[in-house]
Amino acid sequence: MNRNNGRKKFETVLVEAVEEAFSTLGESVKTSIYFHLEHKFIIPKQDIPYRIDDFSDALERIFGIAAKHLEILIMKKLHDKITCFYEWNGPSWLVPDLTLRQYVELLRLCYGGKEKTVKLEVWVNAEEKQKQRV
Repeated sequence: MNRNNGRKKFETVLVEAVEEAFSTLGESVKTSIYFHLEHKFIIPKQDIPYRIDDFSDALERIFGIAAKHLEILIMKKLHDKITCFYEWNGPSWLVPDLTLRQYVELLRLCYGGKEKTVKLEVWVNAEEKQKQRV
């Protein structure tokens, strides 16, 4: 535990969320995922918080398109552990398409900051804006 306000480090909380998400798949599947992450992709469990993009890529290589469902489950488990509110400052027609890395960074900011509200901005390039207006 981090001595700072008795809270765990964000990285520890993230690893716990990943562990819980993997556990929902069963103990043997969880063990197999960690084995592949460590031996095939050289991503030990404790390195996941520092290598989110590599971790996400590895999940996609292991599970294909189904990796997105597992990433959403990880996000839900992480959200359950960290109380944070999001202020959406975008048009109602645009729903943010967050990657696992973006979501983790948002919660890292929220967890480390004094405020529990994080402003969420999504950049849309000019071409996409034009398509949306049509």
